[in-house]
Amino acid sequence: MSALEPRDAGVETGTAAGDAEVRGGTESAVESGGVLGRTYRALSVGIVSVVFLIAFEATAVGTAMPVAARELHGIPLYAFAFSAYFTTSLFAMVLSGQWADRRGPLGPLATGISAFAAGLLLCGTAGSMWIFVAGRAVQGLGGGLVIVALYVVISRAYPKRLQPSILAAFAASWVIPSVVGPLASGSVTEHLGWRWVFTGIPVLVVFPLALALPAIRRRASGPADPTAPVEPYDRRRILLALGISLGAALLQYAGQELNWFALLPAAVGVALLVPAVRGLLPPGTGRAARGLPSVVLLRGVAAGSFIAAESFVPLMLVTQRGLSPTMAGFSLAAGGGTWALGSYVQSRPRLEPYRERLMVGGMVLVAAAIAAAPSVLIEAVPVWTVAVAWAFGCFGMGVVIASTSVLLLKLSAPEEAGANSAALQISDGLSNVLLLAAGGAAFAALGGGAVGAVHDAAGAGAAGSHPGAFAAVFLPMAGVALVGAWVAARVRTR
Repeated sequence: MSALEPRDAGVETGTAAGDAEVRGGTESAVESGGVLGRTYRALSVGIVSVVFLIAFEATAVGTAMPVAARELHGIPLYAFAFSAYFTTSLFAMVLSGQWADRRGPLGPLATGISAFAAGLLLCGTAGSMWIFVAGRAVQGLGGGLVIVALYVVISRAYPKRLQPSILAAFAASWVIPSVVGPLASGSVTEHLGWRWVFTGIPVLVVFPLALALPAIRRRASGPADPTAPVEPYDRRRILLALGISLGAALLQYAGQELNWFALLPAAVGVALLVPAVRGLLPPGTGRAARGLPSVVLLRGVAAGSFIAAESFVPLMLVTQRGLSPTMAGFSLAAGGGTWALGSYVQSRPRLEPYRERLMVGGMVLVAAAIAAAPSVLIEAVPVWTVAVAWAFGCFGMGVVIASTSVLLLKLSAPEEAGANSAALQISDGLSNVLLLAAGGAAFAALGGGAVGAVHDAAGAGAAGSHPGAFAAVFLPMAGVALVGAWVAARVRTR
């Protein structure tokens, strides 16, 4: 995930006319073909392929996770397996922002994709749940490097008029993985084993590397201003990033332990987090100041509430309603299409004056979807209720997430794109960690650690066991999403 007003300078910060054309693109080139025209085709396909890889991993892994946690005797650490990814990504985001601003996005992108693949392999070969969590942490390092680098690529390589379109393409790249991912992952999990889901995905790394990296080297490599002296890395921000990652990890650990001894790591975690957050996020973020601070805050509120809830949907359907891993994952498949639709809707030029209202409406849809999900804990409620609710929620997320990205780039000068993108993603990742920790703690406190213990290998569930543990996750997250609707009303400067 600067200035508070859009910078018309765009990304044309090079001193030579040719540099400006390569980095920002000329209007004539843009008008002739858009993001898939001859000028931008290779770059667009390459970076969208990177997002496709991340999307396929997210949908496939989410389907396999309940089985992996059960076989590794790690149901009590279920939330930790998700939040470990976001915890390490917090540090990687800050590092990637500085790296990309000073040296260009090519290095962090290549390193991040490689680390992402290494983490998948570690998960697939894990012999215990803690090793599995460590693999997720390595994935997070890679994911944090990649996502910020991609924002810098967009800021430098595309003119502002094309940025909403390429961000909409990012959302569209989730459609196929959302449909194919759960089916493929569920089938592989049931017939070959969950480990193949993790060890097979790294093969997909080859295509994005081969296509994206050469295009980025041509169009967005090096610093934003090649003539300016390269500034040293901001060691203070890097230390703050370490503090925010360690603090988030300690809070997550304390939330999982649920005993008096956990108060010490919780206190240390808070002591590390507070100054780190204040130093890494724009001033006024905590109080939802208008403009960039509210954009950054909204990203965290939206992503954290939605991801914390979504992480427990497959587990709820498998353990409470007896669905197979395939069907549980497939219940979320329609969300990929509606998420892309929401992102497409926000990219329409005629709707630009109504962006704030769209974002408020999007957060209301998210809150309603999360609140409706635990209704399937009642046997009389059809299981497809979750699929319908999540489709509407994903539409709202598509509007909100893409809009925060568009607004961030509009409010950032080229030389600030890395730092501001890192702030946006830190808000996203930190909120995921904290809300997953809170949800995981509530889940464990109400007996969630025993969920799935009576499951057999075929996935037949003990319906009705510990339903309150799931309700304690979903209902508070719906309240957080409603707060996001208020924040969304403050993203515009007056």
